[in-house]
Amino acid sequence: MTLIVRDPGFYEPAEEDDCWTFWYFCQTHDQYYQHEACGEGAHLIALHCEEHGPESMWPQPLMLMFPEGFAPALSDAQLAWVQSEDDAV
Repeated sequence: MTLIVRDPGFYEPAEEDDCWTFWYFCQTHDQYYQHEACGEGAHLIALHCEEHGPESMWPQPLMLMFPEGFAPALSDAQLAWVQSEDDAV
């Protein structure tokens, strides 16, 4: 399974967004993703917002352990957010 954290064609969320409904969508099998039940083979998973469609997700603090592993790299806003969340803990 590959999880897309950020994609140039996806919506970039902002703090002022008031989104409530999200799900994971398997782009390989063109359907909702739930624990590899959408089909066999590789899964390419993206966060999907009811309001904005495919959406880049804010990375989790542990993602700072391997920031060079993201392609494309984390945006400046995503990296700043992760660092501020990490400092708050």
